[in-house]
Amino acid sequence: MDIFTTIKERRSCRKFLSDPVSEDAIEKILNAAVWAPSAANNQPWEFIVVTNNDIKKNIFSESEKCKKVLYEKSGWKWVDRYQVGFLEEAPVIIVVIGDPKKTGADMFLEGGGLAYQHACAAATQNMLLAAYALGLGTLWFTLFDKATMRKIFSIDAEKEPLALICLGKPATAFNPPPRKDVKEVTVYLR
Repeated sequence: MDIFTTIKERRSCRKFLSDPVSEDAIEKILNAAVWAPSAANNQPWEFIVVTNNDIKKNIFSESEKCKKVLYEKSGWKWVDRYQVGFLEEAPVIIVVIGDPKKTGADMFLEGGGLAYQHACAAATQNMLLAAYALGLGTLWFTLFDKATMRKIFSIDAEKEPLALICLGKPATAFNPPPRKDVKEVTVYLR
């Protein structure tokens, strides 16, 4: 599959079939992740692959609690209506963990110390694209309390859980969301 087609056709999947994902597919997806760029080639990522249903139920339960807190603090109606059942439904969840100590030289600049997050985001995007190329659906999920996720996965306090990638065969097709024309968001300085 052409990379530009993959980029344009990939969608966030919130409805998964119960079919298992092969270990071979998971390995290919993780290998795509580790080829992402990172500041000073620090490769600040770690991954946890979750297939255990009890752990997925725990993630779901904690995300439901997080939704309530977010709704109370923000008042945003969409948060209250947002369904997170895909956390239990997805056959696989990949936890993306970043190490702030591997951020790069940006730590010495104003507003710095974020290059490790950027690298982990690039690794996540690589996973999403690789999964789509393999015929799988994904969802990049960040609506969770980091302290709780550290506890669930026994993540070192100095590291940061950045994303949960829900992975599996999509149960439905998805329509493309609207996108701004590139001319609306781009300036050329010549």
